[in-house]
Amino acid sequence: MNKNIGYAIALAIALAAPFVGYPVFLMKLLCFSLFACAFNLLIGFTGLLSFGHAAFFGGAGYLAGYALRDLGWPFELGLLAGVVGAALIGLVMGSLAIRRQGIYFSMITLALAQMVYFGALRAPFTGGEDGLQGVPRGKLFGAIDLANDTVLYFVVLAICVAGFALIVRTVHSPFGQVLKAIKENEPRAISLGYDVDKYKLMAFVLSAALAGLAGATKTVVLGFETLTDVHWTMSGLVILMTLVGGMGTLAGPILGALIIIMLENKLGDIGTFLARNTGVEWFNTLGEAVSMVTGLIFVACVLLFRRGIVGEIVARFDRKKPA
Repeated sequence: MNKNIGYAIALAIALAAPFVGYPVFLMKLLCFSLFACAFNLLIGFTGLLSFGHAAFFGGAGYLAGYALRDLGWPFELGLLAGVVGAALIGLVMGSLAIRRQGIYFSMITLALAQMVYFGALRAPFTGGEDGLQGVPRGKLFGAIDLANDTVLYFVVLAICVAGFALIVRTVHSPFGQVLKAIKENEPRAISLGYDVDKYKLMAFVLSAALAGLAGATKTVVLGFETLTDVHWTMSGLVILMTLVGGMGTLAGPILGALIIIMLENKLGDIGTFLARNTGVEWFNTLGEAVSMVTGLIFVACVLLFRRGIVGEIVARFDRKKPA
């Protein structure tokens, strides 16, 4: 019941947000929140650490942008192209990576993701280092013009809520319980007769598809796609979001994404505010030190909040419950 109330409050805030904030920035937050939740489905509930999720996020963005701009596909089919493309990339990467465990699995995903990066760099339709520019938003169902930021915001919100609902349903389904069993004790799951590799691959592909949905939606929102989204640093960024918010929790990755993306975009404004009110000129350079600040936050979370912010809050409430 408490979770349902929390979800209702969060949804109410999200519905009111575009009337008090900048819709494009809010849509970017939503896309990265879905991306982090998709990654968390793999690491938080299956125990698989992927260093290659940028391939799904950015790859889907390129495919959706190409379908919308060059092929003239409608909005729905453009997003579908990105999701299917990400799922297929995930199927290939997962089929190769799940043959190994631990750090070897992670390194294989990183290597394969870098192949996707170099493919995006060389492919003629991606624009190389200039990126894929001028992606049209189109119309929803051929009738609702998405050029209006507020209209598009509610469409993006519906997409992200649907993606999050799918993750929640998956986690609480029998399939999700098997994934948790694999994470906690893989040999025992095998002894119970589960085809562990099949479940891992299904989780990997589902995570890739949802990450692709986030990436394709972001491309439509911003109207372009660049190599930044397929670079290995994007995989590192989503890991940071998940760890800061709380790995293995449903709301943690959302909070982590909000913190990291807001820092990246608003740290300069915060520095200017601090410099104006404290008289310390050094704060004016704070916007140039985003990596340092996010690194310090990561170190603080590792030392003080090992379960992440939401994970620590949940653990504290659990300790207060009567036995």
